[in-house]
Amino acid sequence: MPNTLVLFTLLLLWFSPVSAAPIAIVIHGGAGTILKQNMTPEIESAYRQALTESVQQGYAVLKQGGTSREAVIAAIRFMEDSPLFNAGKGAVLTHEGRVEMDASIMEGKDLNAGAVASTTRTRNPIALADAILEHSPHVMLVGSGAEEFAKQQKLAQEDNSYFQTDRRRKALERAIARERGAVLSEDADDPVELVKDKKGTVGAVALDNAGNIAAGTSTGGMTNKRYGRVGDSPIIGAGTYADNSACGISATGHGEYFIRAVVAYDICARVKYQNLSLQAAADAVVQERLVDMGADGGIVGLDPAGNVIYSFNSAGMYRASVNTNGDLHVGIYKQD
Repeated sequence: MPNTLVLFTLLLLWFSPVSAAPIAIVIHGGAGTILKQNMTPEIESAYRQALTESVQQGYAVLKQGGTSREAVIAAIRFMEDSPLFNAGKGAVLTHEGRVEMDASIMEGKDLNAGAVASTTRTRNPIALADAILEHSPHVMLVGSGAEEFAKQQKLAQEDNSYFQTDRRRKALERAIARERGAVLSEDADDPVELVKDKKGTVGAVALDNAGNIAAGTSTGGMTNKRYGRVGDSPIIGAGTYADNSACGISATGHGEYFIRAVVAYDICARVKYQNLSLQAAADAVVQERLVDMGADGGIVGLDPAGNVIYSFNSAGMYRASVNTNGDLHVGIYKQD
């Protein structure tokens, strides 16, 4: 009889469905004074479709058993290849009229990270950041040294003209004209140029079925930037951070402030050491600390349970997510 009971128990265990570990992903495509009245239906639809495709590509990696890092790269690569976002193709132009890009990626399981700044030829900066994480003893490479490493890693290279678009060229011309004191009308040729103070960055955070969190961020920086300026996106702890015991964060905003406030790490530290929920920690930093500093922008994040959170103090933020139930959400405005 005892043997029969043991056999019955084993059969129950064998045929009982095993609950799948949670997976989730959240992305952003930049924040700023993004107002519906400044968007045409066509432009808004294009952004929503691009955000949907990006997050679904990342989620497909997770569904197939891929790692959170692979999912983050897939989502960000899509946005880097889209001229809609300020990352990769379509990145903003420096004062000299060229594109300089930054990116970073971090894994929460061992706090390993890779970052690149001021790359001008690598087609997908997030792939270069990932190669630095995987194959370099260093965390960050910049400029010509980063380009040489990218070639050694056989990453796709492009002439700088590949990244430049007419829309970004016009934006630079307007920025330089304003700098010289010109008074410009608000009727830009492209309705997207009416987005005031848009912080152009893309990023993603993912949780895989092994319970590992990864976060990544990529950007072209600020229109009309000079002197090799680098913002928060490649700075571990400022624009990107991941720790399996706390959270994963990707940020978008005025980089100088996000560096000074160490935004991504500050949020994770509040979760880890103050036992705050991720939403509460993010709001304390984004809605209070950054506001007190006079900075705007936002973050997306995930906690170890796969809870998706957003927090932004600007009028809008391009964002999308697929939660642990598989539900898709896409938003642009505060009311989304």
